[in-house]
Amino acid sequence: MIRVAAVDIGTNTTRMLVADVEGGRAEEVVRRQRITRLGEGVDARRRLLPLPIARVRNVLGEYRRELESLGARRTLAVATSAVRDAENGEAFLGEVEWSYGFATRLLSGAQEAAMTLRGVGEVEANALVLDVGGGSTELIMRDRSVSIDIGSVRLTERFGEDVDAIAAHVRPLLSEDFAPTRAIGVAATITSLAALDLGLTEYDAGLVHAHVLTAEAVDEQLRRLASLPLEERRLLPALDPDRAPVIVAGATIVREIMRRYALDTVQASERDLLDGAALAAAELPEPVEGDAPPPAYTCC
Repeated sequence: MIRVAAVDIGTNTTRMLVADVEGGRAEEVVRRQRITRLGEGVDARRRLLPLPIARVRNVLGEYRRELESLGARRTLAVATSAVRDAENGEAFLGEVEWSYGFATRLLSGAQEAAMTLRGVGEVEANALVLDVGGGSTELIMRDRSVSIDIGSVRLTERFGEDVDAIAAHVRPLLSEDFAPTRAIGVAATITSLAALDLGLTEYDAGLVHAHVLTAEAVDEQLRRLASLPLEERRLLPALDPDRAPVIVAGATIVREIMRRYALDTVQASERDLLDGAALAAAELPEPVEGDAPPPAYTCC
């Protein structure tokens, strides 16, 4: 058994998992997430901006202290859509490696899909895994996957909370190459919708995991969320207040995917990219005492 840490530097959220890995399974020790909105403005400017970078760096400092105190021997930080899209994304990731000592990987859309599938675990051939992120959405089956530039942050910046405009943008981008008969949904848009559907007074991952959302429940939650002013939405139990500004776009993406593939239900999963990254972290070579740090980068 080896204790590792995985960090997911996402478009909307920066997350950490400390896990004990043995026999190809990652057993959670602690899981954290903070909304840092690294992808703010990236869709329009194609650059990571100083304030979002500062938010992420503050959180990474906290995570490093915690993972070290828990005895994680190796740490892998992965970056996804916002860092992929930004001209200064690779420089930012190099700075993360230099400053915090994490091994880093900038994932392509295909690599992100594969790591997510690994984190979810065994799925049936007819199952679609959908990962609605801040900058992109991955549609994943065992034999194929696609990464599409539709995410909750990206589409909120483009269309605000205009559900019809978001839906009209999403529909033609959904591939015809999938014919699933069931779906598993990962990441916070899906899990937030599950928590709201359950009527939780506070978020409970144990109750959310494996909860089955019907298409009618997704429609109902979308109508409810879109009808509420932002400040009222921030007060909803079990919904992170910082996720409230982008949850309407995220829920619209989920609804359109379910409609496109005639999915009656989607099962929420707490296991996702972060769990796959923990398994990959366990495969990293043992750090060598006295190794030189990577070359310095200047970012932003």
